This record gives sequence, C-alpha cells and structure tokens, in this order.
Amino acid sequence: MAAAMAASLRLRNLLMRRLTAPTHLGLNLSLRPLGSSAQEKSSRAAPSEAPDHSYESLRVTATQKHILHVQLNRPEKRNAMNKAFWREMVECFNKIAQDPDCRAVVISGSGKTFTAGIDLTDFASDLLQPQGEDAARISWHLRRLIAGYQETFSVIEKCPKPVIAAIHGGCIGAGVDLITACDIRYCAQDAFFQVKEVDIGLAADVGTLQRLPRVIGNQSLVNELAFTARKMMADEALGSGLVSRLFPDKEAMLDAAFALAAEISSKSPVAVQGTKIHLLYSRDHSVAEGLNYMASWNMSMLQTEDIVKSVQAAMEKKELKSVTFSKL
Repeated sequence: MAAAMAASLRLRNLLMRRLTAPTHLGLNLSLRPLGSSAQEKSSRAAPSEAPDHSYESLRVTATQKHILHVQLNRPEKRNAMNKAFWREMVECFNKIAQDPDCRAVVISGSGKTFTAGIDLTDFASDLLQPQGEDAARISWHLRRLIAGYQETFSVIEKCPKPVIAAIHGGCIGAGVDLITACDIRYCAQDAFFQVKEVDIGLAADVGTLQRLPRVIGNQSLVNELAFTARKMMADEALGSGLVSRLFPDKEAMLDAAFALAAEISSKSPVAVQGTKIHLLYSRDHSVAEGLNYMASWNMSMLQTEDIVKSVQAAMEKKELKSVTFSKL
C-alpha cells in the first residue's frame, strides 16, 4: 500500500511538472473534444439480459459496457403502470444504484408508446375502497400508499447514475412524473405529454407538480398543463425545455440516447456521480449551502486517481474511453 501511494505521488508530481511546463510542449486541454468517438461509435450491440434483474413489468438489458437499458415492458397495455411496476421500479433502481459496473441508464417504453400512465383497473380497489375502520385510519393507509408510489420515481433521482429518458408516443399521467425524475430527456417527433390527473378527479401526487416547474422554469405553462390536462406535443416540449433534443423517430432517438450514455460512461464515475449529486443538492439549497457542501465533498474526492488518469489521457491526446477507471 505504501509503495502504491508513493508511486501515485510520483505520478502526480510528474503531471504537475508537465502541466506547468512552457506552452511550446504543445499541451492544449481545452480544444480537443475528449471522448467524441464514444458518440460516433455508438452502434448498439445485441442486448443481453442484465443479471439479477427479472421483473414482470420491466425488461433490463445490458446494451453496451457500463450501460443498462430499462424498458417499460407491457406493450399490450400501452405500458400502463400496474402494481408490479410500482414495486419493481424501486427494486430495479436500488440495484442499479449499487451496481459498480453501471455508469449510465437509458429508460424507454416498449411497443408503440412510452406509457399510458397508471393502470386504473389494477388500482380500483385501492382508490375506491381504501382500507381502514374510520376516516383517520383510511387516511393513514392512503398516506402510506402515496408515499410508496412517490418513492417509485424518487428512486430514479436518488440513483447516482445518470438516467436518460427516451420518450416516444404518449407520455401520460404518471409518465410525466417518471420522466421529470430523470436527468436528461430526449423524445421522438411522435411524442406527446399530458399531466392527465385532473381528468380522473385528482391532483398529480407522485412528482409532476414538484419537479415539472423546476424542469421547464415556466410556472404559467406548468399551471396551464396541470389545470387542463391538454397535450403538449414534441415541438412544444423541446421549446419549453422539457426535452433537450428531438428526433424524427424512435430508432434515431434511441441511437442518440445510447450514444449519450456511452459518452457519459467514458468519464470518471467519481466525477459524473458526484456531479449528479451536487446538481440535485444545489437545486434544493442556496448557493452558499451548495458551495459549502461542494467544498466538503471535494476535500475527499479530489484525492481520486481518476484525476491523474484523466489529465494524463488529455496530455497524451488519448480518448477517455481508452482509460480504465475503477468500479464505483
């Protein structure tokens, strides 16, 4: 261990000398787009079933190194979210969060649509005949149910691995709750989005009303969508900032989503996962609190060997995909 630490210190010192050397050595860290080939060479290999991920409502596959593809997998029901889905999403993303091989996730819907939202036929008894002997006990029961359903999407946000939502067709009701908990959203031209809950007599209660205003930054538009349940079409979603890119069809969208995931997964997992954690923390705290947390975080994380490896790759004009970062 002492020898390894000494070797690491010598390498750091060497890098520091090279970084502070005169510019005639030709070092230019700012102009080279590192990892570009990860995006250019993003063809999807034949997916293999991810180990330890066997579900009724989801299909999880390993499409490329360090990338998992989570599919809503009830195409015959337009990927409506049944009771199994709400339970399995928590199990799935808790496993992904602890998976040292996974560095990025793409989530999409199988079949012709992303999701039709909650499966009302599967939830009729919970909604119309809740358990409890009196109003107080019924209320406590419903509160536990709602908190559990909220965790189904909060677990995506809590997962330190970046999650990319790839949306085609309808993204209705709870589908909007799901995608607003993701880090990045792409959609196909046929996509549309509906905050549908008012049409079934309730206020959206598992994340849309809390996350959508922060995602698009337009309270007036959020209010309009939530009060009317009208459709937001793909072009409007792009213009409002709900999605960051728009593609002509599902295939092109998925190719781009996996290219992005490959680019992300080529970076240091210490850097990427720390970045996600701090982006979310800063969203919910003041600038001063965010800076204080960042200082406390990086006093440990700056000691990672990933910095040495990344800087060395840049100096040697190597792409980051050629660097082997330790699992995290």
